Amino acid sequence: MIEDQTNKNILNRIQADFPIHPRPYKILAEELGLSENQLIDEIKQMKQKMIIRRIGGNFSPDRLGFYSTLCAARVDADKIELFAATVNMFSGVTHNYQRDHQYNIWFTFIAPSIQEIERNLEIISQKTGVTEILNLPATHVFKIAANFKV
Repeated sequence: MIEDQTNKNILNRIQADFPIHPRPYKILAEELGLSENQLIDEIKQMKQKMIIRRIGGNFSPDRLGFYSTLCAARVDADKIELFAATVNMFSGVTHNYQRDHQYNIWFTFIAPSIQEIERNLEIISQKTGVTEILNLPATHVFKIAANFKV
């Protein structure tokens, strides 16, 4: 749980309408009543604590000519750590999480072609020994805002 009000304010602010500016953190810091260095230090600390995993743009893959797919894998308990680490090595993976289901690891993959996704899934399978990976390509893309008030 996040107790610090400054961190709550930062998290609430950076989730949407991130400034497109040469110094976006300066703009954000001014809005939040902080110095630019103070804001950057707070964000670094939250990243170290794994409160923030990543800050980056969110783009519609299809509008950029990319393909996206949802994958579900049936992974034995003793291979979950290896499988998750292997999946996370690919830059096209945007989400990777464990679920309580027979297909217990789910992740999304984005790449310039369907063939690249299929090749990468084969590499993941070879490196981990996991053979049951469902590839569920997007047929329709629905984007919703996912902003979480802290």
